[in-house]
Amino acid sequence: MYSASWRDVVRRDLFGPHPDPRDRPYRLVIRFALVVFRLFGFRFDVRGSEHVPTTGGAIVCSNHVSYLDFTFLGLGALPQHRLVRFMAKASVFHHRASGPFMRAMQHIPVDRKAGTAAFEAAVRALRAGEVIGVFPEATISSSFTVKDLKAGAARMAVDAGVPIVPAAVWGGQRVFTKGHPVVFRRGVPITVLIGEPLVPQPGEKVQALLRRTKAAMEELVAEAQRSYPDEPAGPDDRWWLPQHLGGTAPTLEEAAVIDLRHAAGHKVHMPHPVKGVKRLAALVTRRRGR
Repeated sequence: MYSASWRDVVRRDLFGPHPDPRDRPYRLVIRFALVVFRLFGFRFDVRGSEHVPTTGGAIVCSNHVSYLDFTFLGLGALPQHRLVRFMAKASVFHHRASGPFMRAMQHIPVDRKAGTAAFEAAVRALRAGEVIGVFPEATISSSFTVKDLKAGAARMAVDAGVPIVPAAVWGGQRVFTKGHPVVFRRGVPITVLIGEPLVPQPGEKVQALLRRTKAAMEELVAEAQRSYPDEPAGPDDRWWLPQHLGGTAPTLEEAAVIDLRHAAGHKVHMPHPVKGVKRLAALVTRRRGR
């Protein structure tokens, strides 16, 4: 397990011997993130960082269980001295607080109603040798299982001729995730697994690469769950586990209803244990009967 130290925060060689001066804002944000990691006492299990290429373009494709996942994935790429440019919804770039930082770090805004510009910007960045971070499920998975993936990441890999690096994050949902209040607790374990690169084969179709990517992500998520050192403290603390592991998170079908309500602009607070799951099941049944 790795816990961020104050020494890490001020390390001169944290970003390699010759970091790009244009990335000073990004490096400052990373140092700030390390301060936060230190204050929270997160215990990191990071494996597979060596699979992130030291040079050239690549796409890191990860599952998505919390609002903090991008910071954890960035930590996984740091040993290779790579900064990950994440694709994120455009509204984050327009926010007064986050917008200037997102633009300074050269992340890529995604307008879901007009995604061509974001796709082309990502392909240009990949061809220029950047590492792009993508959550191909498109939103946080309320079921804490891997949802169907959007094809954009696979299309970018084929168009730019770069590998997909599958990844998994686990544990962040216990701190800050969709539909649940932020929980300020110290010492939460965070697992970050990075798999071997998936290189598009000559003539390989986008859907074939997408299937390989999903299979690799599912395997990594399963390993992250198996090796996670903590277990629920009791029956009321099983909400952060998927149902197939004995948790009370929604099923994929129930989570799809939640996503629809979020997309419609409704605030959804995730129900806890049995009563909440029954309410979600009733909601699914009513929707089917329409």
